[in-house]
Amino acid sequence: MFIAYAVVGGLLALALAASATFTLQRNDQVVASMRKVEVPDSWLPRLATLKAAGALGLVAGLWVTPLGVAAAVGVTLYFIGAVISHLRVKDHDLAPAAVLTLVAVAALVLRVLA
Repeated sequence: MFIAYAVVGGLLALALAASATFTLQRNDQVVASMRKVEVPDSWLPRLATLKAAGALGLVAGLWVTPLGVAAAVGVTLYFIGAVISHLRVKDHDLAPAAVLTLVAVAALVLRVLA
């Protein structure tokens, strides 16, 4: 189970790091998606920081189990919030957020079981 967590958690951490970078750079696609779900521009640095912290926590969780569990819980809650944000504004283009929610849940389960 540990190897499975390392793979899933590592890939999720890479996705989060890339997303945090694009969010901080105010990538046009990221900004458009955030505006579609009515996220204020002032929240972008905070959301990018949360993603970066999640990525670091997932990687650190390879060595410190409680940190990995906490990071996976936080990332799962972040993406559940993203899905809810899409549904709230009736934006049904929520596949990326939904998939990342499932990957975060998988990382959480694998870290707990490892």
